[in-house]
Amino acid sequence: MTKYLGIKEIWQVDERTLGISWTDKNETHFDIVKLRQLCPCAVCVDEMSGTRKSSPSPSSETVRPTLIKSVGRYALTIQFNDGHNTGIYTYEYLKRLSSTSP
Repeated sequence: MTKYLGIKEIWQVDERTLGISWTDKNETHFDIVKLRQLCPCAVCVDEMSGTRKSSPSPSSETVRPTLIKSVGRYALTIQFNDGHNTGIYTYEYLKRLSSTSP
């Protein structure tokens, strides 16, 4: 059985870093540009092969979130200032990303 993953708090650490405090008492800091580059949506990743189809434009270093909303009790959706807003970042996906971050 999978342990319930939940988010207690989300905050902007600095201009380019998003902080998440988890219900398991852990804390993760995410680079915003990297989150945008790793968007799991069907526009960015081929649904059949899992191959990444697109990534932000070369000006991606300026990508920032304009809106973050919860999706039920299992995910976040992030609207970025480059107009991209179709990604659903499940808590499980974010936890996996946090374990592979330096």
